Amino acid sequence: MQPVIDNIDLYWSGFLRNLAIAAWGAVGSLVWGTVLAVFRVSPVPVLRGFGTFYVTWLRNTPLAFVLFTMAFGIPTVGINASYYVFGVIGLVLYTSAFVCEAVRSGIATVPSGQAEAARAIGLTFRQTLGLIILPQALRAVVPPVGNVLIAMIKNSAVVGALGVGGDLFSTYLRLTSAQGYAQLPILTGVAIGFLVMTLSAAALLALAERRLAVAR
Repeated sequence: MQPVIDNIDLYWSGFLRNLAIAAWGAVGSLVWGTVLAVFRVSPVPVLRGFGTFYVTWLRNTPLAFVLFTMAFGIPTVGINASYYVFGVIGLVLYTSAFVCEAVRSGIATVPSGQAEAARAIGLTFRQTLGLIILPQALRAVVPPVGNVLIAMIKNSAVVGALGVGGDLFSTYLRLTSAQGYAQLPILTGVAIGFLVMTLSAAALLALAERRLAVAR
């Protein structure tokens, strides 16, 4: 572990870089995934069809393919950005498909009678979903969504393979290739960094689940 201790500053900066990727990915995935779930239950056929196609396609596509399409395919049509931006967007596009299905399962747990009662008093679909269905559904899906987000934190390591720079993957390459350290202790340091992120996320999600359970 001495190589890790000697280069703790590099590990720390790489940890913060991966943490930022995971944080942006979590926010984007939660927002876009919830929107997709609304599309999946929408009475508008076009929105339902788009949501179904999107989720089916992304859930059955490897993350590496999505990331490399973003980083090396999108620029060929004249859209340019940094690998960091493309990596985060690719992670959001991929993870949101899984968030969508988790949120949709939560919507399905809300008794249909509540939606029928809302329509009976004149509420629109948007009002019914926003005021009655989603608040209950989002509480119910904290555990499955949490599992998806923890998986996304680990998937942020794949984003580093695009060459975003400054992340834990780059730290590994720098210390093993450029400085000649043995791979096993360096990889152990990288694993510890991801372990800290995932365990911290799991603890926060467990706290949120307990608080929401009390609120119900």
